[in-house]
Amino acid sequence: MKNIILSLILFVFCVSLPLHAQKFSPKKLSVTIYNNDLGVVKDLREYDLPKGESRIEIQDVAQLIDATTVHIKFKGEVIEQNYQYDLVSLDKILKKYIDKDIELIGEKDELISGKLLSAGGNSIVLQKKTGGLDMLTNLQKYRITVNSLPEGLITKPTLVCLANSDIAGKQDVELTYQTGGMNWHTEYVAVLDKDDKNIDLNAWVSIENNSGTTYKDAFLKLIAGDVNRVQEYEVYDKVTAMVEGMNKGRQFEEKSFFEYHIYSMERPTTIAQSETKQISLFESKNINIVKKYLYRSGGYDGSNGKVAVVIEFENSEKNNLGVPMPKGKVRLYKSDGQALEFVGEDLINHTPKNEKLKLKVGDAFDVVVEEEQTEYKQITEKVSESTFEIKIRNQKEEDIVVDVDRYLGLRWELKDNNIDYEKVNAQNILFKVPVQAGKESILKYTVRNSF
Repeated sequence: MKNIILSLILFVFCVSLPLHAQKFSPKKLSVTIYNNDLGVVKDLREYDLPKGESRIEIQDVAQLIDATTVHIKFKGEVIEQNYQYDLVSLDKILKKYIDKDIELIGEKDELISGKLLSAGGNSIVLQKKTGGLDMLTNLQKYRITVNSLPEGLITKPTLVCLANSDIAGKQDVELTYQTGGMNWHTEYVAVLDKDDKNIDLNAWVSIENNSGTTYKDAFLKLIAGDVNRVQEYEVYDKVTAMVEGMNKGRQFEEKSFFEYHIYSMERPTTIAQSETKQISLFESKNINIVKKYLYRSGGYDGSNGKVAVVIEFENSEKNNLGVPMPKGKVRLYKSDGQALEFVGEDLINHTPKNEKLKLKVGDAFDVVVEEEQTEYKQITEKVSESTFEIKIRNQKEEDIVVDVDRYLGLRWELKDNNIDYEKVNAQNILFKVPVQAGKESILKYTVRNSF
C-alpha cells in the first residue's frame, strides 16, 4: 500500500488538525549526546500562558523520548503530563474506519463507496450500500478518502502537560528530557610518510541522529565519561578530552565536568533526523612512529604463522600530539607516488595523553615464519621440557628485526636460548630476532614447565 495516496483534502486536513498546540517563540535549543544511544535535550521556549490551570502542548519532541525523564520548568507547577505518539498513517486511519463509510476514487474517476469491513496489506473489503461486498486486492490505482481524522491520531509526537501557572503572560518554559537514537563516536585518518617514520593524524567526530526529530540550530555538547545507567542500559564508554592547546581544525571546546569531560561545539549546528554528521575534532602533523614486525608464537609443531606489521607512537606534546584520544577506528593511508592508498586499519581504546598507542596495520607479505617443536621430555610427573625452533625468512630488501612474543605459562624456566629475551610479564617473554635482507634467522630455546 506504499503507493496509495490519500486525497489532498485529507492530507491538508490531517496537517491542520494536530492538537491545536499553543504558539511559542523558540529561544534556545541544546543537545547533549552520549555514546551508545542516549541524548539529553534542553528546549527553552516562550509561551503566553494564563494564570491558573491550562494545557501546554509541546510538539517537535523526539519520537524515542523517554517520557519518564521529562522535566518542565516554569513559574508554576506541572500537575499532569502525557506523551502522545499515535501518529497518522494510512494503516492506522483505515483501522480506525472499520465499520465506517469510506470512498475510493479510481484512475478514471470511478467511485467506489461502502462500509469498511477489513483492511490489510494491499487489499480491503467493503460492504456496499446496496448489499453485497466489494473485495479489492490491488489498491495502487485508487485514492482513498475519509470524512475526518480519527480521534486520537496526531501528526507529530506531542507532550501534553496540565500546568498551573503562577502568573499570566509570556514566560520561559524549559523542557528537558532523555531520548534514545543518538550516538557519537570518533574516526581517525592517519597518513604515513614515504619512510614510515611519521604520520599526519586527523580526528573526526561522527554524530548519528535516529531519535525521530531534527534539532535546528542547536548548541551541541558531547559527554565523555563512564555514565552509569541501570537495568536495560549499558555502562557508557569512557571518552577522554582533547587539550585546549590544539587549535588547528578544532570545532569543540573541552572542559572537565564532574568525573567526565564535555566537548562544547563553538557554534550552533543543525542535527537532522536520519543523519550522520561529521565534525573535525583535531589535526596533528609529523607524529614520530616506530614500525615493528611482531610474531606471536604458538609454541607447537608446524605453526606457519604470519608476522604482523605494527606501528607505535607516544601520545605526547613532544611528539606533536599530547591529546587524550577517544575510542575509535584508525584508518591508515600511504602514497604510492601517485595517490594515497589504504594500507590498513585498527581500533584504539580510550587513550590518555602521555600514553603509548599500538596499531596493527596488516601482515607482512615478505616475511615468513616456520615454527616447530623439535623435542619433548617428561622429566617428572609434573615437570616437562620442550625445545622449539623458529625460522624467520626475510625476503625484503632491507634488514628487519622481528619481535617474537611467546606465552610460557605460570611456572617456567628458559634455557639454551640462542637469542636473549625480555620478560614482558609473569607469563610472556619477547625475543628480538634480527634478520638480514634475503636471509634466514633461527631462534632456538628450551623451556621447562612445571604443573
